[in-house]
Amino acid sequence: MNLLQALFFPPEQPGGVSSMIPYLQERFRSSRWDMDLFWLPKRIRGKGREEVSFETFDWTLYGESPVVQKYIQTYKDYIWWTKLRMSKNYDLIHAHHPIAGLAMKRIYPGVPLIQTLHSSYERELILNGVILEGGPEHQFLVSIYRELEHVSDRLMTVSRSFADYLAPYIDRPDRIGVIPNGFDEKRFKPVPHDNDIPQLVTVTRLVPAKGIDTLFKACAELKKRNHEYVLHIIGDGPSRAELEQLAQSLGIYNETIFYGYTLHPEEFMPFFDIFVLPSRAEAFGSVFAEAALSCLALVGTNVGGIPEQIEDGVNGLLVDPDDEVALADALEKVISDPGYRYELSRSAWDKAKSLYSLTRVANELKKTYLQYQPGTKG
Repeated sequence: MNLLQALFFPPEQPGGVSSMIPYLQERFRSSRWDMDLFWLPKRIRGKGREEVSFETFDWTLYGESPVVQKYIQTYKDYIWWTKLRMSKNYDLIHAHHPIAGLAMKRIYPGVPLIQTLHSSYERELILNGVILEGGPEHQFLVSIYRELEHVSDRLMTVSRSFADYLAPYIDRPDRIGVIPNGFDEKRFKPVPHDNDIPQLVTVTRLVPAKGIDTLFKACAELKKRNHEYVLHIIGDGPSRAELEQLAQSLGIYNETIFYGYTLHPEEFMPFFDIFVLPSRAEAFGSVFAEAALSCLALVGTNVGGIPEQIEDGVNGLLVDPDDEVALADALEKVISDPGYRYELSRSAWDKAKSLYSLTRVANELKKTYLQYQPGTKG
């Protein structure tokens, strides 16, 4: 069976897709499967010239927005690049970004398309202050979901929470499939260690949606309570300078280390003690699964797909977003009690190994793909 995994970002781009799809190729290497990866290089911008129309809505109603114009141009670029580079025939295409799915269906109209939605672009833009909720950009982006449902043979997502989020924007929410992201167990090797001072770590893009400002305020509260810690920030983004200033103004800059973007944080994540990310929105939250597989204690927010990974008090701790006092209280529990921290981390590791292993997810995907095998009715 000839498969195409259609991405948007290159495989090395951080995120849930890059933590799974490139490693799937190993699991599909056999005489039965042939899998290719395809994506739009960053250098390809402003090349596409084709007219764009959708079958379920008129995008030109929102066409004055620069955000919408950029989205449409990127879609045109993806079509241009695909036509330029692709000549092979496929039995099935699995797309992992709306633009990738729409472009592939336009170029391969007769090939079955599975579309997985990994995140909500509009929620991130709203939380990051780029667009307004209910504004034209928001209306355009949520209209894309129904178009994807229309062109896809199967619409899927990575958490039950995100499937529920999509429900108002599509016609048949009961048909959404849910398969979480999977992680190659061989990449994660918990390391026995004993840090005199608890080491906190987060791995994230530095944007308002991730709630790092709330984390800094919680850490300032921990310092007031005379708790020692070091906070490691792995990742980069447009909010970095503002966050560095916030750390200084809160008096926690000496306890905070900014690493910038790191390609494989899982290689040294096991040497930390606690993973914390107070996101304001998260479709799945791949970094929590990665931290669990590194045997860290988890502290997250009760939003999106995070509660599907963390059962509060069992394999991690959950707090409400934007509540720095509750976050400080949760961190205090795991900082001050190493035994409790160890229990949480072991439970998190057990659950992640069971539910989010790449082997399990690959088997689920194979069963799904075989429904579209040539000569088989989907």
